[in-house]
Amino acid sequence: MDEMAYSIYGENAHYGTPANPCAPGRVPGGSSSGSAVAVAANLVDFSLGTDTGGSVRVPAAYCGIFGLRTSHGLVSAQNVIPMAQMFDTVGWFARDLSTLSRVTKVLLPLPDDTVKHPTHVTIPMDCFQILGSPDDHTYQIVNASVAKKFGSHAIDNANLGDFVSDNVPSIGKFIADFSESELPSVPALSVISHVMFSLLRSQFKANHAEWVNSVKPNLGPGLRENIHGAVASGDDEPLEEFLAVRAEFKSALAALLKDHGILAIPTVPGPPPMVGIQAQAAPLDNYQARAFSLLDIAVVSGFCQVSIPLGKRNGLPVSVSLVARHGADHFLLNVAEELYQTLIDEAAKAWAS
Repeated sequence: MDEMAYSIYGENAHYGTPANPCAPGRVPGGSSSGSAVAVAANLVDFSLGTDTGGSVRVPAAYCGIFGLRTSHGLVSAQNVIPMAQMFDTVGWFARDLSTLSRVTKVLLPLPDDTVKHPTHVTIPMDCFQILGSPDDHTYQIVNASVAKKFGSHAIDNANLGDFVSDNVPSIGKFIADFSESELPSVPALSVISHVMFSLLRSQFKANHAEWVNSVKPNLGPGLRENIHGAVASGDDEPLEEFLAVRAEFKSALAALLKDHGILAIPTVPGPPPMVGIQAQAAPLDNYQARAFSLLDIAVVSGFCQVSIPLGKRNGLPVSVSLVARHGADHFLLNVAEELYQTLIDEAAKAWAS
C-alpha cells in the first residue's frame, strides 16, 4: 500500500508496487493496493481495505473488480490507525457482486433492504465530461442500461455542478478560484474536493505531525511532498467555513437522492496510469484534480458508493459507480445486482460498434 495511505495510486518505493493483474504495467490503485490485487489475482474471494479519499474505489476500478465504500461511521474503525476520522471508512473488494453482498450482510449490521428498483437515477452529464474523452461511451452505456432496466422516466441528466451551486450556498466564496480551469472540470465539485482536502490535511496533521517531525521517515516520491505539505499546513485555514460547506453538501445530496435514489458517476477519470506516476508532478496534478472531483462526492457527504467493472476497452479496465444515501448500503448493492448484467451487455454492444 501507499505510505501512510496518502495516495490513490498504490505505488511503494520501498517494498515494490503490487502488480495489477488487470492492466500489467499500470498502477493497481491505492492506497489499498495489496487488498485489491489479491482479489483480482484470484488469491482470495474478498479482502478489506480502508477508504478516506478513494482507497477502495480507485483500486477496484483499476483492477477491474467490485469495491464498496461503506456509509461513513457504520463500520467500526476501532484499532484502525486514523488518517482523517471525519472521512475514514472501512470497505471491501470482491470479484462478483454476490460475494460483495454476502460480506456486506455480515460486516454491516443494518436492517435488510429489499428494494431493488430506485425511484430515480441521476446520471449527470457534467460528471462524465470529466473523463475528457467519450471514447469509452460510459455515459451512453449507463443511460441505456438504466432506461432498459428501470425505465427512461427514472433518469435525470441534470448537471450535478449546477445542483451543487444552487443548493450549497457556502461554496460561493470559493468558486471563483476554480472557474478558470482549462481542464475538463466541474467548478462546484472542485470546491467540494478543495474542502475535503483542507479538512483532511487538518486532521492528518493533528494525528501524525509529531511522528513525522520526530522520526523523519524516508518517504517515496510524491508521497513525500503530500505528507510534508499536510504536516506543514497552516492553522489559519477557514475550517468553520469548510465545515459549513460539508454540512450543506450532505443535506443537498440527501435531498437529491431521498430514500431510494441513485447517483451514477464515473469512478475515476480514465484508465490506470503507468507505474511511476508518483514521480510525475504535472500529469499527477491534472489527473488527481479530476479524480477527486468525482471521488469526493461520497467522501464529503459520507454516502455509500460501489465501483462496478464494465470490462476492458482497448485492453484497459473501465468502471462506473453508483452512490446512495447514508445508510442505504444494502439498497445500493441491490440496485447494482439488478443493473449489472445490463451494464455488461450495453458495454459490449457499445464497444463492438
